[in-house]
Amino acid sequence: MTTDSSEATDNGPVDSDAVYSFLRQFHDSFCKQLEVLDGEAKFIDDEWVREEGGGGLTRILTDGALFEKAGVGFSKVQGSTLPPSASAHRPELAGRAWEAMGVSLVLHPKNPYVPTTHANVRFFRADKEGEDPVWWFGGGFDLTPYYGFEEDCKHWHQTAHDAVEPFGDGLHNKFKTWCDDYFYLKHRKEARGVGGLFFDDFNGEGFSHAFGMMQSVATHIYPAYAPIVAKRRDMSYTQAERDFQLYRRGRYVEFNLVFDRGTLFGLQSGGRTESILMSLPPHVSWHYNYQPEPGTPEADLTEKYLPARDWLADQLAD
Repeated sequence: MTTDSSEATDNGPVDSDAVYSFLRQFHDSFCKQLEVLDGEAKFIDDEWVREEGGGGLTRILTDGALFEKAGVGFSKVQGSTLPPSASAHRPELAGRAWEAMGVSLVLHPKNPYVPTTHANVRFFRADKEGEDPVWWFGGGFDLTPYYGFEEDCKHWHQTAHDAVEPFGDGLHNKFKTWCDDYFYLKHRKEARGVGGLFFDDFNGEGFSHAFGMMQSVATHIYPAYAPIVAKRRDMSYTQAERDFQLYRRGRYVEFNLVFDRGTLFGLQSGGRTESILMSLPPHVSWHYNYQPEPGTPEADLTEKYLPARDWLADQLAD
């Protein structure tokens, strides 16, 4: 299914302008959807320029009826030399000019019964005179609940399945496994959340096919998340449940600062620090050697929900 990223495509030329147009439109429309979903707060626009080339638009919503902090960023950056995080395993990129563009988002609701979610879609291209461009798509979406609900996890993974299934048999299983493996805190021996989709270096059957798959992932993010919000946003909670949410957010911070490749690429390539770190929650706490009481919903999260699991197989068996 996947071809080497340096090979010529067989279903249309590499069209960076089309990707740019889609990403800008998606950035705008998704922010409008989130403002309606929140019902109270509005995004603040923060446009920025990168000295080495390119720039972006970071939008931040805070202290809303639903979201404690929501960040949705668009960026398009370019340069003449790739940072180590991008070129270490791709020696064929040496000496190529490059551009990267994408939309990334992280949503941190205040209610601990509403999960945090993260998603991004991105495109990378590197050019060298006299040679075919090296290009690929990446992205995905994942869910980080603080309190687990079977029906939420099944809906999330079914929507992820529906996003990529039209583009090839086996893609969902591949991207689901990749997500489980990627969003894993090795030092904790624990998943960050319940997974979803993750893909990188994707060329598919050529540019049009790969671009179509990326667009489908982008347009399935909202229908994957909004129904879960509708079920959980009005649930009452105690300070103890809020404290547990803040504790679990610590895992989110640990992953983003230690393992996340997008964070490393952004910082190493001279990206805008405020925009790169918009994913971090506004409030978080760490407790030394915290252990939840056995048999509690807090214990269920790590024992029942976070271990990698085939949620769709479970659904078929119900």
